[in-house]
Amino acid sequence: MKLKDSLRFVVIVICGIVLGVNVYLANARNLMGNRLPMPFGVGAAVVLSGSMEPELSVGDLILVKEAEDVSVNDVVVYQQKNSLVVHRVIDVNGMLITTQGDANNVADDPVDLSLVKGKVCFVVPAIGTLIQFLKTPVGIILTLVLAIMLVEIPRRSEMKKDEEERQKLIDEINQLKKEIYKK
Repeated sequence: MKLKDSLRFVVIVICGIVLGVNVYLANARNLMGNRLPMPFGVGAAVVLSGSMEPELSVGDLILVKEAEDVSVNDVVVYQQKNSLVVHRVIDVNGMLITTQGDANNVADDPVDLSLVKGKVCFVVPAIGTLIQFLKTPVGIILTLVLAIMLVEIPRRSEMKKDEEERQKLIDEINQLKKEIYKK
């Protein structure tokens, strides 16, 4: 397999994954009301506010792992109504935890531990901005267009090349016929 074909295959697979994940996430959010689906115990979210500066910035991608136990100083994600909150645990009192954003002056109201989705286990700076864009209708359409172009442009190029070769063979056959009939 040529490098060009391999690269095209990889990009198409990535486009397919992006589209598939978007469909999965849209269904989880819209049908189930789950703002942070966590298949296999791991989820991903994009930081949307500066409440956790400087540790987490707007546009960072965070990976969240389900956690059985939560301790003071853990950065956790919990769902509050229809949004996610990413804050640091400042107090644990039985089944209630109190959190606060690092950049906030006031603690959040205590929340039940059952609302905690998990702990932040990994941060990828700034890539979340791109991910947020890919979730928009324009991002999805651009991903589809890119996938189609990566398939269609090389296919058309190959067709044109094959047609040129076919025409050369026809011309050569016609030339040979002329030479044969001249004799």
